[in-house]
Amino acid sequence: MGPVRLEADVTLNWDHIDDRAVKTAKLLAADAVEQAGSGHPGAAISLAPAAYVLYHKQMRFDPSDPRWLGRDRFILSAGHSSLTQYVQLYLAGAGLELDDIKALRTAGSLTPAHPEFGHTKGVEITTGPLGSGLASAVGFAMNSRRVHGLLDPATPLGESVFDHDVYVIAGDGCLQEGVSAEASSLAGTQKLGNLTVLWDDNHISIEDNTSIAFSEDVLARYEAYGWHVQRVEWLSADGSYSEDVEALSAAIDAARAVTDKPSIIAVRTIIGWPTPGKQNTGGIHGAKLGAEALSGLKEALGADPDAMFAVDDEAVAAVRVRAAERAAAFRRDWDERFEAWRAANPDGAALLDRLQAGKLPEGWEAALPVFEEGKMSTRKASGEVLSALASQLPELWGGSADLAGSNNTTMKDEPSFLPDARQAEDWPGNPYGRTIHFGIREHAMGGIINGIVLSGLTRAYGGTFMVFADYMRPAVRLAALMKLPSIFVWSHDSIGVGEDGPTHQPVEHLASLRAIPNLDVVRPADANETSVAWGEILRRTDRPAGIILSRQDLRIVARGDEYSSAEGVARGGYVLKEASDKPRLILIASGSEVALALEAAAKLEEDNVPTRVVSMPCTEWFDEQDPEYRESVLPKDVKARVSIEAGIAMGWGRYVGDAGASISIECFGASAAGSKCFEEYGFTVDNVIKTARSVL
Repeated sequence: MGPVRLEADVTLNWDHIDDRAVKTAKLLAADAVEQAGSGHPGAAISLAPAAYVLYHKQMRFDPSDPRWLGRDRFILSAGHSSLTQYVQLYLAGAGLELDDIKALRTAGSLTPAHPEFGHTKGVEITTGPLGSGLASAVGFAMNSRRVHGLLDPATPLGESVFDHDVYVIAGDGCLQEGVSAEASSLAGTQKLGNLTVLWDDNHISIEDNTSIAFSEDVLARYEAYGWHVQRVEWLSADGSYSEDVEALSAAIDAARAVTDKPSIIAVRTIIGWPTPGKQNTGGIHGAKLGAEALSGLKEALGADPDAMFAVDDEAVAAVRVRAAERAAAFRRDWDERFEAWRAANPDGAALLDRLQAGKLPEGWEAALPVFEEGKMSTRKASGEVLSALASQLPELWGGSADLAGSNNTTMKDEPSFLPDARQAEDWPGNPYGRTIHFGIREHAMGGIINGIVLSGLTRAYGGTFMVFADYMRPAVRLAALMKLPSIFVWSHDSIGVGEDGPTHQPVEHLASLRAIPNLDVVRPADANETSVAWGEILRRTDRPAGIILSRQDLRIVARGDEYSSAEGVARGGYVLKEASDKPRLILIASGSEVALALEAAAKLEEDNVPTRVVSMPCTEWFDEQDPEYRESVLPKDVKARVSIEAGIAMGWGRYVGDAGASISIECFGASAAGSKCFEEYGFTVDNVIKTARSVL
């Protein structure tokens, strides 16, 4: 039997308490922005009934346990309208109180300008950049299906304790952003029947009427994506307006009944209704109402025009009781089914316990491959690491933006994550598969990965060429902001890309990515460093990481007496090869340039220049080491230092100091063989030696 639903599909259980609660929600949205002096009251006022229907009539959630495993997920993609969510959390007694609403947009409050994950209970994701929430919602929906297949594959889809619905409120701005189109297209391909988007179709943005820049038939577009589409008209052709919650609730019921397509419901609203003089204007979108309009709104709602934060305490108390009762009913049903599942699936239960604890399995590191001396690109090594880890870490899954063969993101013999109707000869799979095909959608891929990770229980990665990290930067930044352990695989890492030319050769990208706080940028030097890097990335769960991989084959350093263990990668930087005597010179390099540093050091040693080679795959990890360790690697008394990296020199100054130098590339590349590019731009043994002598 599927999960319990408390309201009948045909009739909405709505009464005067609900009316009063919606009225309170509208008033609080207006007053909170007025007191803050800034914010976005319009949508929060007009969306109050829709949000109330979701939270109190449709969604399964428990106000006392916002992280309950069986909950539906709500994502406010229109994050500027944060009060749309905050007020509902307050009404439900889910962790916010009236004082929190009053403290909107103030320092230290639980109600920041835009919803922030990890800051406010009940907020599933940080939103604000338009479209990002909708894109990540696709990841939430995908993860629900993957978890079902991982833990409960024998149960029909939709009937497992791990199945849930994902609800999104999006605005016109969200649907104008390209990332929402990317993600929505993939959602249609994936037939994500557990995803429902409520589009606040109010025709208003900051520049007022959206007709000046947004004129397509959105529902036709979504129908073409393969979505189930509906329209709920609150604004009639004759100009009359009615917040028809029954029609909206029925549309949500209909959306949930369609299990082979995602759903979008266009709700034609009047922004800020019923605020006289301000409703249906850009002026109410992103600014406080002002005294006159605020009083007019209160009069229109039958409230005291002079009272601020005049809450209907009786209605709020009643709503909280009802919310608790609904949650209790949901929990009784779910808990019973969950315990039955645990009893019948001891192995699955053990896996679930591990995943919920955020722990890796005992002995998993033994699966990390060790590579023999030779040559191999780090992208190939990365692929072998992923394949080796597949059986050890069932929670790990991912793919690439149409570059699986180039990024090496496909675990060997693992099925694709695809509906049955989408199987291809080259990519067999099933709805619960492991290899994700994101299509050529880098930005959406980043957002989807974030959504998967936020949804819980699994760990996702996504790959593309490093130069196209630019396309996904907003999603990477949000991952860093939320401190999510999302993993980004960026191959083809330098001018070593070669003949593809400057459009495909990263130059400024390493520095640009390192500029993002909380993002670990890891550029291993060879296959063994790649293996250790993956291990350390997987151990860390408090931030995202990007692993930077070479297209070309690189020397695999023979570890032993002469060269230090690759385990030093976990500390970000380490002495790979010690000088023959007290070092006079330190060469610091990352990635493919480490082999160049080793070759140059050997020549310098022949000329009686004791030279230490430091591999620096991750400056972020190195910087977090204790001062004693950092000093042991880069002693202050060795002033002669040269950094070698095939990117701009920005950021290396703090390691080479005023007396040191950097070998870098400060221009765009060229269409030539990778080896020719390296030679042309000074990445040669002779130039390293020349530069080294200039700082001695």
